[in-house]
Amino acid sequence: MARIFITGSADGLGQLAAQKLLAEGHEVVLHARNEKRAKQAIKKVPDAEKVLIADLSGIEETKNLAAQVNELGSLDAIIHNAGILNVPSNPKSKDGLPLLFAVNTLAPYILTAMINRPKRLIYLSSSMHRGGDAREDQLNAILEGKKSPSYSDTKLHDLILALAVAKKWPEVISNAIDPGWVPTKMGGSSAPDSLEKGYETQVWLATSQDADALKSGRLLFHKKEVDFNKQAANQAIQEKLLAICEELSQVSL
Repeated sequence: MARIFITGSADGLGQLAAQKLLAEGHEVVLHARNEKRAKQAIKKVPDAEKVLIADLSGIEETKNLAAQVNELGSLDAIIHNAGILNVPSNPKSKDGLPLLFAVNTLAPYILTAMINRPKRLIYLSSSMHRGGDAREDQLNAILEGKKSPSYSDTKLHDLILALAVAKKWPEVISNAIDPGWVPTKMGGSSAPDSLEKGYETQVWLATSQDADALKSGRLLFHKKEVDFNKQAANQAIQEKLLAICEELSQVSL
């Protein structure tokens, strides 16, 4: 039996992964961004151990969430599922950062750095990461407030984080997932990919003893390793993104 924490598990793929994990006999800790969504989450997943509340757009709230998780004790896996896509033009977080960057990039960085290391880390990327740009000048522009990154940029950041962690922490199995374009609230009802396959890979990576599930430093689609934007494997780009996240959050990986 494994114990798994899933961010953004009030609905969508996070909720479905939680339900599947519980059905398989594992323990699950949920996360929601506010009290209302927390009640919705526990109603849909009543057997969950607990639901933690934090708005991941805020640096201090995200740090507090990490502290709450650590108070619960050790974890076997964390699924960094939370993310946003459709936002108003150039919105800012409560800390004055681009909202997509705050939630999709900085929050998983902070949680990774501050939560006691689990055995496995899973980050939700996207096929759209292939259109992202994480060159040094682009990352500097985010830090300097001159650029609001796109969704594709932030999903590339998530992949970069997964690969960087795999390299820095060899004792942790760290991977990223492309769940496909699935019919969730984010993906829309007309999305063509399999909803079930969209969360099966998360569950498999979090718990399976299959040899393929125990490899680290990959992007997977439906349990299969796939090619990715080569910027993600560039060590200089990895170090630059980590340095920017550290400067903004004052948290070191």
